[in-house]
Amino acid sequence: MEKTFTTANFDNEVLQADKPVLVDFYADWCGPCKMMAPVVEQLAGELDGIAYVGKLNVDDNEEIAMKYGVMTIPTLMVFKNGLPAGKLIGVQPKDTVAKLVKEA
Repeated sequence: MEKTFTTANFDNEVLQADKPVLVDFYADWCGPCKMMAPVVEQLAGELDGIAYVGKLNVDDNEEIAMKYGVMTIPTLMVFKNGLPAGKLIGVQPKDTVAKLVKEA
């Protein structure tokens, strides 16, 4: 199941997670983000037990997006052991995103 990340829970849910975490940096008005939404949702189910998957709205959580240099959305980042471990920008095939997570 997809998680919702915010400034309030980012440290606990992402940086202190015991598994890799895929974060989809998105905005509600972003067309390409809407194209990625079903892919991210599918991956949340497929990667259950392997990694956590969730979304972070950059409009509502600007400080997190700025901290990690997110300038273009959608940006998909994998975090492992509290650090960024991989990044994809723009619309990506599901297999490419899954591979990024599994390599972390």
